[in-house]
Amino acid sequence: MALLEVKNIKKSFGKLEVLKNVSFSLEKGQVLAIIGSSGSGKTTLLRCLNFLEFPDEGQIYVDGKPLLSEDGKLSDEQLRQNRLHFGLVFQNFNLFPQYNVLKNVMLAPTLLKKDTPENIEAQARELLDKVGLSEKLESYPYQLSGGQQQRVAIARALALNPHVLCFDEPTSALDPELTGEVLRVIRGLKSGDNTMVVVTHEMEFAKSVADVVIYMADGVIEEIGTPEQVFENPQSEKTKAFLGGVLEKF
Repeated sequence: MALLEVKNIKKSFGKLEVLKNVSFSLEKGQVLAIIGSSGSGKTTLLRCLNFLEFPDEGQIYVDGKPLLSEDGKLSDEQLRQNRLHFGLVFQNFNLFPQYNVLKNVMLAPTLLKKDTPENIEAQARELLDKVGLSEKLESYPYQLSGGQQQRVAIARALALNPHVLCFDEPTSALDPELTGEVLRVIRGLKSGDNTMVVVTHEMEFAKSVADVVIYMADGVIEEIGTPEQVFENPQSEKTKAFLGGVLEKF
């Protein structure tokens, strides 16, 4: 059984159809890279997965459990539980400036009483060591580089042990020299325990790390397959045109 299954998701804003019958599935431990031009629906799809937006139609399953009710209404408790299935790393970090690095990572598990304070702190320290920031525990976000802030954001997302870790263009706000350090951390998370959905414009990263690549255009999945299939033998003319433009940079 797939860990994550998305079936026939539709989403409109007014008369603008942003997602049109989007369906895919992901096995535990797989990495999905979603690529496409601006306005193709990538971020809206990610926001629907995290329940920052609500699909107009369709269903999302985690471990076979449907997360959307038939009438499209969810209680606050249902919404909170659904969001706990997913961790989201934003483009612009969204760290709490009033808290130091350690407190940023500990905050959500503490508020949700996920464990004892001692265990929550121990896990936070372990995660920050994993992303290479064990020496920055007492630092505040303004004292960190953009790459360091994004690595804190990754540790924070991992702190709730989500089923699926989602990244929305995690390097788009970074200078080129800081992009590599964040991509190395994400690459290091690829294991049987971490299932990830990465919206990215980093084609080389998508080619080398993803198990599945989706190319989106005009609100639909134009192409889906392994990196080799999508990048080396695309079937869609739109995919060929898109890759023909971006791969010239390599």
